[in-house]
Amino acid sequence: MELQLGDVQTTALIPLAIKASETLREKPRICDRKAVEIIENLNIDTSKYDKFMSHEGVVARTIMLDRQLKEIIRESPDTVVVNVGAGFDDRFSRVDNGRILWFDLDFPDAITARKKVFPERDRVTMIPGDALDSRWCAPVAEALNGRSSKPVFVAEGLFMYLTMEQIRKFLTILKENFPDGGILIAEQNGKMMVKGEKYHDTVKNTKARFLSGTDSGQEIAELVKGFSLIEEHSFNEEMRKYSVRAKIFAMLLPKANDRWATFAW
Repeated sequence: MELQLGDVQTTALIPLAIKASETLREKPRICDRKAVEIIENLNIDTSKYDKFMSHEGVVARTIMLDRQLKEIIRESPDTVVVNVGAGFDDRFSRVDNGRILWFDLDFPDAITARKKVFPERDRVTMIPGDALDSRWCAPVAEALNGRSSKPVFVAEGLFMYLTMEQIRKFLTILKENFPDGGILIAEQNGKMMVKGEKYHDTVKNTKARFLSGTDSGQEIAELVKGFSLIEEHSFNEEMRKYSVRAKIFAMLLPKANDRWATFAW
């Protein structure tokens, strides 16, 4: 299978390769059979996308976000979820309760690639589009009709490839198109990571570049009036459970790792 992806979209191969290799371990911490299937059909060497720190970070963020989304869905069973910058993510399969509606949003080339490997599924819609172009909002807003819960937007591996001004634009799009409120769960990149991007163990093997970073999600919340930071958790919280190397990293460089930040408006 041949894939044609843009520079940033190519970074989707990092979590894909890691989820596949983790799934094939004797005692996997996460299971993603679709990732294994896709990797087995790719005509590329994915070893450069699966290095220790990135591996542990992807596993940690997957466990943490799956857990958080399952809790949200437990409390609001008819939730509408938008996976922004979906890549090859198959989180829907892990958190589905049989009632949620799910949208996978990504650039047209990424969605074209995604459609090659993901079948059409009930309650899942793939949207080709730019997160900074509000036209993608219409089908999501329509899906909210008759549903009582607020929409949930997930931005995994996205904000670090946007400038702060672009993030502001994205937040404005959310607020203007979903005026009744919603929840945004976004991965946050540290400023230290931006400065040291050339040393990143996997992203350095792509042409993508980090365009922004924060020391706190509060910097994001303050970009648009009405947004508030609800909670924020470093990937270190999960990573340090599994290896001495990760424990040392968390102790010596507590602000270097990415975080999950939850916002509401």
